[in-house]
Amino acid sequence: MQAVFKFLAANPYFLLFFAVGLAVWIGRFNIKGYGLGMVAAAIVVGCGLSVWASSYGVKLELNNFAKSLFYYLFMYGVGLRVGPSFINSLGGDGLKFSILAVVSCVIGLALVLIGNRIFDLPPGAAGGMLAGSQTMSAAIGSAEQAIPLISLPAGTKPEDVTAMIALSYGITYIWGTVGIILIVKYLPRWWGIDARAAAKKYEAEFGVANVEGTGLSGFRPAGLRAYKLENPSTAGKSIETFRQAHPEYRVINVVRDGEVLGADPTIVLQRGDVIALGGRLESLTDKMGLIGPEIPDQKALNIPLDQAEILITNKDAVGRELETFRSSPIAGQVQLVKMERGGVPFPAGLKTKLQRMDVLTVAGLKGAVDEAGRMLGRIARPSTSTDLLTLSAGMILGFLIGLIQFPAFGSKVGLGNAGGLLLSGVIVSSLVSRLRYFGNTPNAARNILEDLGLVVFVAIVGINAGNSLLSQLTGAIALKIFIVGFIACSVPPFIVWAIGYHFFKINPAVLMGGVAGARSHSGPCREAAVEINSTVPWIGFPVAYALSGVLLTVFGYFAMILAQ
Repeated sequence: MQAVFKFLAANPYFLLFFAVGLAVWIGRFNIKGYGLGMVAAAIVVGCGLSVWASSYGVKLELNNFAKSLFYYLFMYGVGLRVGPSFINSLGGDGLKFSILAVVSCVIGLALVLIGNRIFDLPPGAAGGMLAGSQTMSAAIGSAEQAIPLISLPAGTKPEDVTAMIALSYGITYIWGTVGIILIVKYLPRWWGIDARAAAKKYEAEFGVANVEGTGLSGFRPAGLRAYKLENPSTAGKSIETFRQAHPEYRVINVVRDGEVLGADPTIVLQRGDVIALGGRLESLTDKMGLIGPEIPDQKALNIPLDQAEILITNKDAVGRELETFRSSPIAGQVQLVKMERGGVPFPAGLKTKLQRMDVLTVAGLKGAVDEAGRMLGRIARPSTSTDLLTLSAGMILGFLIGLIQFPAFGSKVGLGNAGGLLLSGVIVSSLVSRLRYFGNTPNAARNILEDLGLVVFVAIVGINAGNSLLSQLTGAIALKIFIVGFIACSVPPFIVWAIGYHFFKINPAVLMGGVAGARSHSGPCREAAVEINSTVPWIGFPVAYALSGVLLTVFGYFAMILAQ
């Protein structure tokens, strides 16, 4: 084995991606749905390899420049993802979930700091405990950013602090993950509330369909059929007149004597015309004799289809319920495939009110999709290109913001490079979502920034920390760290639930997602949805998730500063 570790030490790039690949592979394993995930696995693998190598007298270490670079890319990617959600979080129900997120994050930070002070834990423990107990791996990086700003005891080196951050994270992460899932899943039951009944009530009131557990289906709410006009009462009317008399139908195309005429509202329908009629399935099977017999006419039904993402920006669309569009010109011609709010899927119902920066994925007739874009906001069709110029400018802006410092806690502090890049990502994504003519960063590219950036960073932290890990690890310290992490994980959800249920009067099923979002963890929301057989918990998730992700990341930095 010594030869293997010497090979790894001499080939750092091989070592890095061996650790990353192994972490991703291990992260895929789970027991009844519970697993480490690739990020937590990365620090375990990194530390394990380094400790194992040290037992053979081999020191594994990777370049700090690479570690910082990947972390900075990750932070900028997070900013790009959560940026558009912040404006929506400032009003309406978004404000309630924002308050819940702030309360959860602040209490989690306070409990970590109190526990750190009571047990007099070594430097670095506070940052690691916050990251692990709140399951916010990104806080490891912000905690590391604060190491140069804290005064270290005699004989303590910066790498010892890094190792303590990694150690504290590893000890507190397991309960941080499993604990919050169990708490969110069973909170309503402990409160004596039937969350399943609350979800059904919400679904009925707001028209939210339960799509949990459904498989691939051939059902489509809208259809397109062709009819030969033989009814004399319909012949002689213009398309516009027909539309006014029968608003549930849309004339999509007219074919006359083999010539395709289209669907101009001024066209007067004549006997013998073949009419392509669109509408909801229940409408197309009603009034069967309105036009004439159905025929399989290829020319009439050869209608171009389209799919696009529509960003909600128009003032007239914001605040409208989805069911109000039933009487619009696009009704029956487009289908809402999915809806996103705050960068995560959102269960849409008939009573769902559109918010600025919501993203609707629609499919249907090309002209209707274009019309929907004009009615609702801006169309953004999928693109595989990435605007690297905007990426570079955003990174530069983030580093400039990170240079800004102000006096506090007896020294000068600032957001640092990581916080600056996070804020820069928020600014850039907010501008891009409004202007849409620059800065294209497809979701796949952004995911690479986040996923690869974080897992590489954490793997390097683990590898570099392993060299001094054993010298700091004692049973007493490990137990104290676990106790603090257990309390910091378990207490905030109960307080957030009490505030949301008793003070804000939030529906319990929705609140389950709000509590999960306040901890910036999708796992509890997913388990809650399965537990009550409803997608309603996801409604409370997006805003709290976006805000808590930013706060907990930044709080890793302040945990280190305030723990002195």
